[in-house]
Amino acid sequence: MADKILFAINSLAGGGAERVFARIVAASEPYLRGRELVVALLDRETIAYPLPDWVRLEQLDCGHSMKASAGALRTLVRRERPAAMLSFLTRANVAAAYATLGADIRWVASERVDTDAHLGSGLRAMPGRLLVRLAYPRADCIIAVSEGVADGLWAHFGVKRERTITIANPIDVASVQQQAAADPGIEVPDGCIIGIGRLVPNKNFELLIRAYAGSRATAKLLILGEGPERARLTALAAELGRGGDVLMPGFVANPHALLARAGFFVLSSNAEGFPNALVEAMAIGTPVIATNCASGPSEILADLPRDRIDRLTETEAGILVPPNDVATMTEAFALMEDGARRERLGAGGMARAADFSVDRAVRAYWHAIDGC
Repeated sequence: MADKILFAINSLAGGGAERVFARIVAASEPYLRGRELVVALLDRETIAYPLPDWVRLEQLDCGHSMKASAGALRTLVRRERPAAMLSFLTRANVAAAYATLGADIRWVASERVDTDAHLGSGLRAMPGRLLVRLAYPRADCIIAVSEGVADGLWAHFGVKRERTITIANPIDVASVQQQAAADPGIEVPDGCIIGIGRLVPNKNFELLIRAYAGSRATAKLLILGEGPERARLTALAAELGRGGDVLMPGFVANPHALLARAGFFVLSSNAEGFPNALVEAMAIGTPVIATNCASGPSEILADLPRDRIDRLTETEAGILVPPNDVATMTEAFALMEDGARRERLGAGGMARAADFSVDRAVRAYWHAIDGC
């Protein structure tokens, strides 16, 4: 009987981490070498990213519960007896720590976010932080999507440096560029400015709207995504006198087609794990502005740790600004009024995006799984 490798994630219902997971799975067949790949989805949700036919899928029904996830995954591990296991996302990682207790299994966890910022602080955050601190140091290896994420694990959750490696998210550049060439399906104002993400406080679209309102930009601002902050952001744009210029069309299935027609893209987040949308915009040749938040943007745009940059910095691949700094973001908007600069940054960003290929990432993942 062939050895089994088990991959586990909360679900494939949609989202950046889920898309990356599916991309890694789809490119993994050459690395199996006769082994069977089993994918466990902890929750019974609609699958937005289908997996190849050669993958055996086990869809559990844990209902977003940590306790149910840990128990169901432990039962699956006992039944399948995999030689190695890869888990994605915090709940799946904590569940995997319990599922592999006492088992002779190499366990690799993949952390997708700045864990410290993601879990928050205060009394309500304490149980989650304690679970991560108990679980993560047990992993044979933890894959962080950026050096900033790895730094947080060392500093706050007792993870040893020698057990972490950094593998940036893979970007399928050819696919992104193909989607960019498609019909966007909605009207796209010429030279518009675009932000993408769930409408939640962490994405800090308030910063984007305030900087836009304070700039001389005449192009429309499009914010693609849905979430609980829609009403507040709409009211803010109206209050600042730009209500008719800030458009929020909701979730867009193919944002790349809109990005290809944009003047520039803005990442305004307070925190990220690895901002896929930033690299995807770069892959299309769209110039970018990004906050130097924890974590990822400084590594992507400047190939430098975050603490090496403390002011507006223009790199060959894009512009970095301090987080939550309206004045400096507005200054970056002014720089983007220069067409020659936009062209130069677009070309530089496209060249940099090529460094985040699927082949390179998948090879590194399997190197970690096989313990090489």
